[in-house]
Amino acid sequence: MAHIPDGVLSLPVLAGGAVAAVAALGLSLRALDERALPRVAILSAGFFAVSLFSIPVGPASIHLLLGGLMGLILGPAIFPAVFAALVLQAMMFGFGGLTTLGVNTINVALPGALVGLALRPLVASANAPRAALLASLGSGLAVIGTGLMVAASLALSSTDYETSARVMIATYAPLTIIEALIAGSCVSFVKKVKPDLFETPAPEADAEARP
Repeated sequence: MAHIPDGVLSLPVLAGGAVAAVAALGLSLRALDERALPRVAILSAGFFAVSLFSIPVGPASIHLLLGGLMGLILGPAIFPAVFAALVLQAMMFGFGGLTTLGVNTINVALPGALVGLALRPLVASANAPRAALLASLGSGLAVIGTGLMVAASLALSSTDYETSARVMIATYAPLTIIEALIAGSCVSFVKKVKPDLFETPAPEADAEARP
């Protein structure tokens, strides 16, 4: 699971995750266009809902992440979307933890943000079938990235977690396929009904001329 609970990670890993999350949130919020707020809220709610349902896979469990899809639609705004959902999950249902919010946010959002940075322009200009293929590839890579980052967070905290980290990486294999199919289907549909969703909005003109 991508929700690492309190009391598992070492202090250096927690501190590094917190610093990275604060920096990412600050930069993404500074660049956030208010016109994108509705889609940020919708995808944050979607992530909140789907990641509450875990499926047992061997000794571990998996849940949907939607990181690649969120990265393609939101770009850097994926960071506040994921952070808000993780805060509510930790406080309302005990998923993850408060001390691990920084690490969990980075583990889920950073791979999606990188996918969005690399593939969003290509998806925006592609036709529906090609966009779906790109989205599937990006979503699969985002899942793998999150799995590797979760495993690294555990392994860097203690050598006792190295075996668990390797097992966790293996459990992300079926999730990679599932998320790739979901992202491809969603993007194919969106490209047909609202293709401009993947385009970066142009800056609004000033309401009044500057002196």
